[in-house]
Amino acid sequence: MGQLSLRTVTRDQGAVQALKDGSVQPGGFTLEFTEVQPLIRAFRRMVRELAYDVTEMAFTTYLAARAQGKPFTALPVFCVRDFHHGAIRTAAASDLAPGDLEGKRVGVNRGYTVTTGVWARGILADFYGVDPAKVTWMLSGDEHVAEYVPPPNVVPVGDGQDVPALVASGELAAGIGIPAGPETRPLIPDAEEAGYRALRERGYYPINHVVVVRDELLARHPDLAPALFEAYAESKRRYVAALAAGAITDPGPNERRYTRVAEITGADPMPYGIEPNRSMIDQLISYAADQKILDRPFTAEEIFADGTHDLKG
Repeated sequence: MGQLSLRTVTRDQGAVQALKDGSVQPGGFTLEFTEVQPLIRAFRRMVRELAYDVTEMAFTTYLAARAQGKPFTALPVFCVRDFHHGAIRTAAASDLAPGDLEGKRVGVNRGYTVTTGVWARGILADFYGVDPAKVTWMLSGDEHVAEYVPPPNVVPVGDGQDVPALVASGELAAGIGIPAGPETRPLIPDAEEAGYRALRERGYYPINHVVVVRDELLARHPDLAPALFEAYAESKRRYVAALAAGAITDPGPNERRYTRVAEITGADPMPYGIEPNRSMIDQLISYAADQKILDRPFTAEEIFADGTHDLKG
């Protein structure tokens, strides 16, 4: 019997390179990669059309999809992590401070459930005392999960209006996820260092993306989830080893960030599995519930595939 071929989407990045070049494969299965640019189109197609067998997906998109009963389940494979203190920007001339946003209008790039926005609002709440329910969030786009209905303080910007321009002009107090440029500045001072300080002091290390698999395949192939987990973990281990050895010849922002995380923590900067990441998994779920993206918090075990709950990689 031949190996099962799985239509798979993930963007090019170091942690999956060994999977994409074929030097690592899940036992008994073959990953046939389909390129989708930008990657967020794959999130939408998976949520709305179940278009792939396996795909990378923004974590909060997955949570919102799970809440709506979409037939796919995540693996605790976290192939993108980032800090989001710098994701909140205000006009360059503004004297606004992070704690000043209550009662104001704040732009959001794309939808309310975008993972960067969820983390950014959580940072504002936890670190600066801002109640997200007391801010009006102005969206530039819609949600990947079409069935999701946001709370009343979440509204679209008007037709033809540009969120970055509205932030730069001061019409919006700030914006989340907008491009950096001379017309705006980070709302949080020394945002990059603020992120690393949160890691040192609180172990605060946000997760952005997971990998999801169609439920029908998981039901038919009980060995699929652990096989995929191990393949993704082995690919990531090779990448982290190359980072540690200084073997990445042209390091980019991801490499510099993961290297700095490893220096701060003295550990793998990209751990996979529930237990090494439980605090951040629980944190994002809690933020999603607080921000009315989920009706109730999930447990980690509810949202990750059977056969992966005890795995680490």
